[in-house]
Parts: sequence; structure tokens; C-alpha cells
Amino acid sequence: MSNQTYTPPKVWQWDKDSGGAFASINRPVAGATHDKALPVGQHPMQLYSLATPNGIKVTVMLEELLALGFEGAEYDAHLIRINEGEQFSSGFVQANPNSKIPALVDHSTTPPIRVFESGSILLYLAEKFNAFLPHTPEQRTETLNWLFWQMGAAPYLGGGFGHFYVYAPEKYEYPINRFTMEVKRQLDLLDQQLAKHPYIAGRNYTIADIAIWPWYGTLVLNEGYGAAEFLDAQSYKNLNRWVAEIAERPAVKRGRMVNRVWGEPAGQLHERHNASDFEEKTEDKVAGKAAD
Repeated sequence: MSNQTYTPPKVWQWDKDSGGAFASINRPVAGATHDKALPVGQHPMQLYSLATPNGIKVTVMLEELLALGFEGAEYDAHLIRINEGEQFSSGFVQANPNSKIPALVDHSTTPPIRVFESGSILLYLAEKFNAFLPHTPEQRTETLNWLFWQMGAAPYLGGGFGHFYVYAPEKYEYPINRFTMEVKRQLDLLDQQLAKHPYIAGRNYTIADIAIWPWYGTLVLNEGYGAAEFLDAQSYKNLNRWVAEIAERPAVKRGRMVNRVWGEPAGQLHERHNASDFEEKTEDKVAGKAAD
């Protein structure tokens, strides 16, 4: 790449070497690149994912449902290594033609129902189990307002700020400033909302909180892009109160471990097939058994 001003060509051509950190998997066409069926476990819900913010939304939701006693929310979480292109298998593309994690297949129905896009999955599960989505028109709509806000806002944080601040092959002032301004506006918006309400959409913990926390909570905790100081994230006091409270929920702690392949081994559960896996199959336990 060059520091000179870029003049777009009349017709764009794909340059495989210009994609930055994800050049090996980014491409301008959709569809499968190889044939491989997805595994199917024993539980009603089959999740194919990775512990990115969008993936964490769904594992937290499933763990919250299980904590409430919904046995139908039992799930197998299969690891999809997106850096290795596993989201382009024929099986995954059948579950999600957009080739993005997470993808959920509900085998409690005949035929099974595929659900893709993390916001759609949260809404599907909330309606299926009648949980974490208020009933009154006013409260339900407010919850959905914030759910869809997150789906529209997060690309500015991830694909915009995160890409240019962390992953782009070179640092450029203009895009970093542009997306920093927008992310700080979003943080201020959340801070103002949480000054008026204990949770994002009002009095109750909902799918709005479950959707927003993995993106903005991890950012405040300096676990997303290592940018908390740069963004002065600690100055948003109401947001920090909410982030800390949600982080202590047992289901959130469990959900964050599922399909995680980085960080402390005790916090990594590469695949989840039973509740006992949190005690028996985290990477520190797996490594310990291998050493015996």
C-alpha cells in the first residue's frame, strides 16, 4: 500500500494482497469453497460458531435460557475456525449462505430450522422460549429498537474502528479519526441511556443487553482491540456500571468461554456438548490430561 492519494479505477479488480489481516479469507464472491458436512450432536440446538462478539451473544443467550430451566435450549456448540475458512464449507453455507458465524440449526422441528445473523438468532430464541423479550408493545418495541441499533452500530465499531485501529496493514489518521468519533458517540449514547435505566431497554435484562454487551462490554474492559485507554472508556460511568454488572452473571461467564480459542486456557472451552464440559473439558483440563 502507498501513502499517496488513492484514485479509484473505473472498474475495481480483486487484489488478494490488499486485504490486511484477513486477506486469506476475504473474497468478493459468496458460496462454498469446499465440501464438508457439519457435525450434528445430540441436543435440540446445534450451534456453529466462534467466540467473537457475535458468537458470544448466542452462547450467552443459550446459557441464560438453561439457567432459567429451559431444557429445550440444550445445545452443542461446534467450533468454526474462521481464520482457516471453515465458514466456507458446503455444510456451513447450507446453514448460513452468508458464511458468517454464528449459525444455529434447531433440530426440535421437522424439518430443522436454520437461523443466521446473531440478532435473528436472539429474537428466534426469545420468542421460542418466551424469555428476555418483554410482552407489552411499548417495552417489546424498545427492546427491539436497541437490538436493531446494535446490529447497525457494531459494524462501525468492528469493521470500521477495529479494522483501521488494529488490523489494517497501515495506520491512517483519517479513517481512525472518523470511526473513533462514531464509536465515542455510541459510547456516549449508551452511557446516557444507562443513566436513566438499569438495563439498556429499561427495567429488565433483555436480548438488547445480551446483544450489546459482547461488543461494548468487552471494549470497555479493554478486551476488544486494546483500545479502552485510547477511547477513554472509563469516563463513561453509567456504561461501566452496567458492563461490570453483566460481566458477573454466571451465564455470561459461561457463554464467554464457549468456542473460545485464545486467552487463558481455563477460559477456553473449544466445544460445548454438555454442561459438565465447563468443569471437565476446558483447555487447562485437556492439557493436564494429555500430560498425564
